[in-house]
Amino acid sequence: MPEIIEQTGAQGILSALDLSLANDPTVYIMGEGVTDPGGIFGTTIGLREKYGSKRVIECPLSENGFTGIAIGSAMMGQRPIVIHQRVEFCLLAMEQIVNNAAKAHYVSGGFYRVPLVIRLVVGRGWGQGPLHSQSLESMFAYIPGLKVVIPSTAGDCKGMLLSAIEDNNPVVFLEHRWVHYVKGEIPVGYVKTPLDGPRQHAQGKEITIVANSYPFLETLRVVELLETKNCTCDLFDLRIARPLQLDRIYDSVRKTGRLLVVDTGWKTLGLGSEIVARVTERCFKYLKAPPRRLGLPDQPTPSSRSLASTYYVKTEDIAGAICNMVGIADSVSKDLLRSLSLERQRIPFDVPHPSFQGPF
Repeated sequence: MPEIIEQTGAQGILSALDLSLANDPTVYIMGEGVTDPGGIFGTTIGLREKYGSKRVIECPLSENGFTGIAIGSAMMGQRPIVIHQRVEFCLLAMEQIVNNAAKAHYVSGGFYRVPLVIRLVVGRGWGQGPLHSQSLESMFAYIPGLKVVIPSTAGDCKGMLLSAIEDNNPVVFLEHRWVHYVKGEIPVGYVKTPLDGPRQHAQGKEITIVANSYPFLETLRVVELLETKNCTCDLFDLRIARPLQLDRIYDSVRKTGRLLVVDTGWKTLGLGSEIVARVTERCFKYLKAPPRRLGLPDQPTPSSRSLASTYYVKTEDIAGAICNMVGIADSVSKDLLRSLSLERQRIPFDVPHPSFQGPF
């Protein structure tokens, strides 16, 4: 068994990049800010000094151009890792990703492969607002030919990134900036985590809950408190948005009869919509209540603290939805919501919750 240490998600990503560069000479990194002293939230610090400027390449403001270069080099046998500090920067390279990276294998009759990883930072924090805080995972998950990975824990940040780099398909790797700060148990050394879809983190009989990215940690907190109220839940971390593998979810819903999806992005036309649709198609006769989705409202992300406080899904929202669907007594529900509200008031709103630390 490998040695286990406690690290943050950012440290896990840095370790995965370091190990991949050392293990495979065809791996290289390119992007804006990869050699900056901050190192993309601490995930690339020291790599240029260790591996040189030919393998850790600082790029100009030319997202479409250097993404295209990476795709071409991947088709010729390299394994590039492209890093965009914000998911919004990647929008300038969507033509390359959608029409070249995702389709090269198909249109060449399997002659070309594109072993490319595109790291994108998503999510909230620091008043970044409508142009730097979006979660656009549904946009990438809509495209056949891409794999879309969304880690929620520190261990998956490292293990799934190692697997993504070895994968022969283009992989979009979406990192919520708050997951960078979450600590958890991470195996030492080159230990991969399979890209095998949802992972179950809690077992119960009342309701099936599917969450992804940082909202998974919010949901896990609620599920732990509900257990003290004799309400147990099946909780799944989605992990992979494409291919969307829901067999474990179907089995759970057939048992519990209820489904709640907690999404990182917008509620309308988001991942939650697709999951609810598929579960309803497969498990309709087992449902005891209409499935529900929680996600962002249909408006751009606000910058101000006062607006943001009502924009994002909170633990209280998740707990309220579960209590309503399961039929928990009003007195118990009010007590739970009160404790969650008081807990939140003790910490700054726009930082990760300090209790969301591993092991998970």
